[in-house]
Amino acid sequence: MQEAKRFNISKRTVIAAFQRVKKNAGAYGVDKQSIKDFEEHLNNNLYKIWNRMTSGSYFPKPVRAVSIPKKSGGTRILGIPTVEDRIAQMVAKMYFEPLVEPMFYEDAYGYRSGKSAIQAVGVTRERCFKQDWVLELDIKGLFDNIRHDYLMYMVKKHTQEKWLLLYIQRWLTVPFQMEDETVVQRESGTPQGGVISPILANLFLHYVFDDFMAKVYPHITWERYADDGVLHCQSYKQAIYIKSVLEERFRQFGLELNQEKTSIVYCKDDRRKLNYECTSFTFLGYTFRARRNKSRNGAYFVGFTPAVSEKAKTAMKQVIRKWKLQLKTNMSLKDIADTINRIVQGWINYYTHYYKTEFYEVLRYINNCLVKWVRRTYKKRNTRSRAEHWLGKIAKRDRNLFAHWKFGITPAVGEGAV
Repeated sequence: MQEAKRFNISKRTVIAAFQRVKKNAGAYGVDKQSIKDFEEHLNNNLYKIWNRMTSGSYFPKPVRAVSIPKKSGGTRILGIPTVEDRIAQMVAKMYFEPLVEPMFYEDAYGYRSGKSAIQAVGVTRERCFKQDWVLELDIKGLFDNIRHDYLMYMVKKHTQEKWLLLYIQRWLTVPFQMEDETVVQRESGTPQGGVISPILANLFLHYVFDDFMAKVYPHITWERYADDGVLHCQSYKQAIYIKSVLEERFRQFGLELNQEKTSIVYCKDDRRKLNYECTSFTFLGYTFRARRNKSRNGAYFVGFTPAVSEKAKTAMKQVIRKWKLQLKTNMSLKDIADTINRIVQGWINYYTHYYKTEFYEVLRYINNCLVKWVRRTYKKRNTRSRAEHWLGKIAKRDRNLFAHWKFGITPAVGEGAV
């Protein structure tokens, strides 16, 4: 007689969860098992996960702590679960997300299907035209500081499914295994890098920030992407007031604002001419500030407009430098294009929505690296003018070779010798 299972979780859900995890790829966990390794005994491994989850005997392994550099300096700790734990978390996400997703507000953009960072940038741009003041805020160490007691209370508002509650609690308290293999216990937070963590973080901030603002201050519009937010205020006085309110609100739930990244900004342009020290802010890789614009009828004006930030441009150039294109003399232009086009196209798709000319210098930087590649690869074209002329002719003949050439940023053919 087959033993009855304690929890009702379908095998099909476990299989579907694996397929999603495989599609997302990702690094190995503490057991050093890759997705490819996991697939060698796929049916058996999936059965083990299903059997343990349905019987209540599933216990996650420690998450592998990985330090990655932050764009603002310093490091951030990611917690990488094992493949089997990522699959188990995906099972939970597939059950839990439909229960909470319909409740989330329109202006919460992070980690949500059908929502994107560029949508948040666009809405922010429109609202900056209407309101003169902005409170830019950043929550310090969100994923590390979420209080488990409050979070579990919020989870229980949406499900009483015992296996979900059991396993979410276990994932929240699973320890970190550091790079030196020491194990560190955790009493707060949800590991950044876990499959279930984004939905839990969104749920936490829904109650702490989104729902609070919508119900208590419905006249103040806002956009939030994960731990970054923008609030639109009618006056400096209102911005100061709501900042103090939110500081206390976050403090009540174990969070705090990052004061270095939280500021009050005046949206200065042609029609808003007050003198105030802070007249720009950066949100999701775009810097909002006064810029010269051209209207549809050809007249120039100064508007408060977003464009790719200097920090984002620097980060992209660092990536390009790491490619070391000029040293790839054993590769053809097509090989190089195949290597970089997907990444470059992603940059183009994101950073050319607004004031795209500010982004061109990144694409021209790629061309400069390709010119250096030509000079190293072909002795007869070892001067800059000859190399650029030759590369320009290639671009004219095959503009679709590189993503940025197709976009329109090609090397100049010039008058250089062939």
